[in-house]
Amino acid sequence: MPGAQPGCAHRGSGPHAARVYICLATQTALRIALARRFLKPPRIKHVNALTSGDFTEASEPFALFESWFEEAKTSEPNDPNAMALATVDADGLPNCRMVLLNGRGPDGFVFYTNTQSQKGEELLGQSKAAVLFHWKSLRRQIRIRGPVSVVGDAEADAYFQSRPRDSRIGAWASQQSRPLESRFALEKAVAAHALKFGVGEIPRPPHWTGFRIAPIYMEFWRDGAFRLHDRIVFRRASPGEAWTKTRLYP
Repeated sequence: MPGAQPGCAHRGSGPHAARVYICLATQTALRIALARRFLKPPRIKHVNALTSGDFTEASEPFALFESWFEEAKTSEPNDPNAMALATVDADGLPNCRMVLLNGRGPDGFVFYTNTQSQKGEELLGQSKAAVLFHWKSLRRQIRIRGPVSVVGDAEADAYFQSRPRDSRIGAWASQQSRPLESRFALEKAVAAHALKFGVGEIPRPPHWTGFRIAPIYMEFWRDGAFRLHDRIVFRRASPGEAWTKTRLYP
């Protein structure tokens, strides 16, 4: 087309239409700039191996978990302690649901539930589980697998008493995972237990306690450009033994 620049495509028509030239050289430069932009690693906030910058150099998984969890508490808008809990039933069929992490330490990760619920029965029956933390704001996740045990009565009692009063009443009123005829029936049960306990102490129900998963597998994942993620996994044969670390392909 007359007036077109070499190596460019002309767009536009009509006497009042602006001529738009899209230079192939400019397009190529733009693609290169975009590739460089997205191939850059995420901005590193710290230089410690426990942080996102060079986390693959970390040698101890619990310390790395703590570092990431503390970051998640400042960046994740809702429930940074939310985790997906996976269990299996007697037939080996898996189940998964969201629960909240309520305690953590070198001996494992603790959450609480009704032992008569589906997950409670599966945890008691199979004594093993897996959990997954996924923090969208950080573009990271942690997978944890291991045997499960029931926490001691004193530990469960202390945590139960730390819960809001209405939540403690709800633990008595809800027959978790059982058929419910109506919302009104649930509200009626809540009202009945509120009347029963009045303003007095509310003890922990015998069917409500905590479970601790003692990890033998902890995998740390960080999102990377073009699906070239960073993954490291810590493994050990049983709780209390030494960890071995392996880097994994994305």
